[in-house]
Amino acid sequence: MALCAADSARATSCRDGKAAAHLKLISIFVIFITSVIGITLPVFLARLFQGKPAYDKAVLIIKCFAAGVILSTSLVHVLPDAFDALADCQVSSQHPWKDFPFSGLITLIGVLTALFVDLTATSHVEGGHGGHGHHGQKVKDGEYKQIGMSEEAGKKSAAVELTGEVGGGVDFEAQAPMAAEDLVKLKQKLVSQVLEIGIIFHSVIIGVTMGMSQNKCTIRPLVAALSFHQIFEGMGLGGCIAQAGFSIGTTAYMCFMFAVTTPLGIVLGMIMFSVTGYDDTSPNALILEGLLGSLSSGILIYMALVDLIALDFFHNKLMNSQLLLKRASFIALVLGSTSMSILALWA
Repeated sequence: MALCAADSARATSCRDGKAAAHLKLISIFVIFITSVIGITLPVFLARLFQGKPAYDKAVLIIKCFAAGVILSTSLVHVLPDAFDALADCQVSSQHPWKDFPFSGLITLIGVLTALFVDLTATSHVEGGHGGHGHHGQKVKDGEYKQIGMSEEAGKKSAAVELTGEVGGGVDFEAQAPMAAEDLVKLKQKLVSQVLEIGIIFHSVIIGVTMGMSQNKCTIRPLVAALSFHQIFEGMGLGGCIAQAGFSIGTTAYMCFMFAVTTPLGIVLGMIMFSVTGYDDTSPNALILEGLLGSLSSGILIYMALVDLIALDFFHNKLMNSQLLLKRASFIALVLGSTSMSILALWA
């Protein structure tokens, strides 16, 4: 309890609503600009070098750097903040928060939720392509159709099987890799979209928490730290968006949503405080911050480990065929993790 009293006295000396509001207005513009720079840089570079020999390698290395940034964000920034919020003396002294490690439980729920969304969406995508395989299936009208191919292609396949003719037939061996490529592309788009949802969720929490805060001692270092945070996180998400190959309109929309989320969260937090006078240090605010942060952390951990790191390092043919590229990708992963972890010294 003495520790709680000391913390309370320190927080009181730093509470200055006017100075905090001035810092928050500055942070809105600074964070927006750095967010735009971070997310558009890999997208523009990808567009610039698209079609060139080193394009695929460059995008892969950027994506590995992104994976390191996102993994470090979840484990070094989001999860510890969520744990600290639920471990605060105002919360941890009450039931049921002192009886169970809820930050770990909600993180687990976030991981399982991301897995469920991934499985559901992947099944939907594969189902929309008619499944896999190229064995003919007999249907009630006596004709044959080819699984995963158009009806016309299926009829041609059936003709080949029934007549033994090969002239004018369909090259199914050539179509199989094309279908697999389409599925991989759709998977990359799905990963980028789910990843952006997790990042936006996290950014809203940061923005609202900062907007409600009246502690100038906390906000001042946050402005600089969040600026670098948005650059690195934007580069991570931008690398995934660039590899997914979205249309220009969709790419611009995703970049815009990332850039404005944290500033809008700050504005929303300022409005909430001015209307309700809601104290960001109250037990209810800490509980909400801890639960939402834990959920966001679980989503980001799953996306970084499963859909980014494991997918590229174990299932990417380009990387597996070139040892030097694999080493460069691992170095990029470590650099991304390191750069984001260093920011934890300030925020």
